[in-house]
Amino acid sequence: MHPSPVRPSAAAVRRVFVPRAFVPLLLCCALLFGTAACGGDSDASPSATSSAERQKFAKTRFVANAGLAAGATYQWIVKPYRDGRFKSGADGRRFALVKAGLAGAFTYNRLKAALRNAKGDPTLAKAVAPLAAGIEALKGLPAKLRKGDSTEAVVSSFDGVIGKVKDAGKSAGAEVTDRVPSAGQLARG
Repeated sequence: MHPSPVRPSAAAVRRVFVPRAFVPLLLCCALLFGTAACGGDSDASPSATSSAERQKFAKTRFVANAGLAAGATYQWIVKPYRDGRFKSGADGRRFALVKAGLAGAFTYNRLKAALRNAKGDPTLAKAVAPLAAGIEALKGLPAKLRKGDSTEAVVSSFDGVIGKVKDAGKSAGAEVTDRVPSAGQLARG
């Protein structure tokens, strides 16, 4: 007969394993607070980014935000409209309109961010400045999409503004390509 293995009690297991679970958390906190405490004087840190770097980052951010806006517009506004998903009686119409409304709000938000980004580059700022009013005009359109009001006019407004933003970016050396946002990004706006 083999002797039965000795099993530790549940309390003994918790004493051994529970503290081990907190070790990574404690290390992360120590690193986080340790690096924050070592920040020191801002004058002693390396210099801020150069003007050329700021302009490059401005263009990169502009391209990223405008690309997300263009991707959302095409994927959830233009494409469903062309497929007839917004027509009265279409299967999934309500859901398509709700997604289009979310995409419209997301697009407006990303285009506003792209305008802010463009201010960091003089050429880009000059190219997109005339588009500010057109982007601002999109503000109330997502609600119209959700309700299914004037979908043709709303879709063409979004599509037109995206086209102008892409053209302005291209003329300033910041070519915008569509980047479809994830559902999480769309929900966060």
